[in-house]
Amino acid sequence: MEFQKDREFLGKTAIFSGAASGMGLCFAKAWTDLGGNAVMCDVDGETLRVKREEIEREHPGRTAAVVTDVREYASVCHARDEAVRIFGGIDVLVNFAGGTAVRVRKVDREKYPEFPDVPIEVYDWGLDVNLRGQLYFAHAVTRVMREEKRGLIVNIGSITGMEGDGYGVDYPTAKAGAMFGLTKSLARFGAPYGIRAVCVSPGPVLTRPAMANMKTLLGRAAEPEEIVDLILFLASDRGQFINGENLMIDGGRNAMGRA
Repeated sequence: MEFQKDREFLGKTAIFSGAASGMGLCFAKAWTDLGGNAVMCDVDGETLRVKREEIEREHPGRTAAVVTDVREYASVCHARDEAVRIFGGIDVLVNFAGGTAVRVRKVDREKYPEFPDVPIEVYDWGLDVNLRGQLYFAHAVTRVMREEKRGLIVNIGSITGMEGDGYGVDYPTAKAGAMFGLTKSLARFGAPYGIRAVCVSPGPVLTRPAMANMKTLLGRAAEPEEIVDLILFLASDRGQFINGENLMIDGGRNAMGRA
């Protein structure tokens, strides 16, 4: 997809979590290539520093890196305040940070074979990162957007929010909350202030090899750039009438029959 470099995004500031890898890092590169300012937030401070320096070499003065734990509201507010201090405002928020707790926390399935066996603290982590973190960032950043009378919030959902998961229960629960309740609520709040909220819900994305094993009607997983292109469209001049919706970008997986 072609965007108007140095016109649609020039000088606009995006703040986004999960910026050190995957779709977040892909977005950082694309946004700065198009003339925008990127406030990169991630809990992995060392990787974040390295990736930010790589982008900064190509686009001097257009990036900032803020170590951020989306589970901690004070940490999120610090990231917001740094964005305003460095770039003067916030135009776009994207909530990339996420992950299924039983995978990220490396839960031993032999020791904890089924949902009731998994320590509740594991699911707490997943709910905090995948839903509470998105709400925290939205709550913090809308204070700025309300004053500026403009803004776009992009939540990240998942096909799993439509399908469910009998073991990694936290992930579809949190993602469904972001896809529907949170996104629609933010759109209703934001409309009088020129703030839009949209959820982008991918199917399998090749941010890790295992995603290639998930079936879609198109017979493949998405490249991260395909998801980022949709987000860029939402932020562009052509995406301004999209608000309060959950946009599936899943290669037709949600239309497939289930055994």
